[in-house]
Amino acid sequence: MRNPRNDTVAVDTENEAGGNVSERTCVLTRAKGERGNLIRLALAPDGQVHPDVRAKAPGRGAWIGVTRPVLDAAVAKGKLKGALARAFKTTDISVPDDLGARIEEALSRAALERLGLEARASTLATGSERIEEAARKGALHLLYHAADAGTDGNRKLDQAWRIGNDEEGSGRQGLILAVDRTILSVALGRENVVHIGVTDARAAERVAAAVDRWHGFIDHAPVGEPCENASQGSGPRGANMK
Repeated sequence: MRNPRNDTVAVDTENEAGGNVSERTCVLTRAKGERGNLIRLALAPDGQVHPDVRAKAPGRGAWIGVTRPVLDAAVAKGKLKGALARAFKTTDISVPDDLGARIEEALSRAALERLGLEARASTLATGSERIEEAARKGALHLLYHAADAGTDGNRKLDQAWRIGNDEEGSGRQGLILAVDRTILSVALGRENVVHIGVTDARAAERVAAAVDRWHGFIDHAPVGEPCENASQGSGPRGANMK
């Protein structure tokens, strides 16, 4: 899975003692990386493999750090099943053909739920006028556009964001989400959500982590320049944070 911060692909099987280490190893690539950017697969007692994107399911687990196209190919060719059999030391494993789709749905749901929580906490703004006002004041930390947002509306808010950050000519742009306004409106419980501006720094970290993880798995490339003063060493930054 693409890591927007340092392009490291990584995951790791859990150790037998259940130690809570931050680094994991990918069962497919054997590359290492932080567990917060990875996806856990849980092994049920009946041998079924399930996605555990929140990493809270009981029992044994293994980690993957590849994009959905790579995962789908590994599932189809039996490579994932073989890797999990070695990791879990058992051949009693059943990998669903639609595992990639299940993971994508879970990551999408987690990101949209995060946006909904922030909307209820009043840490984000919707509506072009409100977002433009916050952007021009330099009070915007993240800017998102729905997949079906108009180009002119996107450009207007992108420009306001650059002006507010004194970055005219930088090319900074908001990130185009992988869902349309109808889905965003339902997630936030508001009407006609076409653009989203996050106005709280900590909320921006939470939202960026969820959205970048989802977009990284589906290989949905972010748009615009990365944040120069995003926290170093942890969490994704592909959402153009202030």
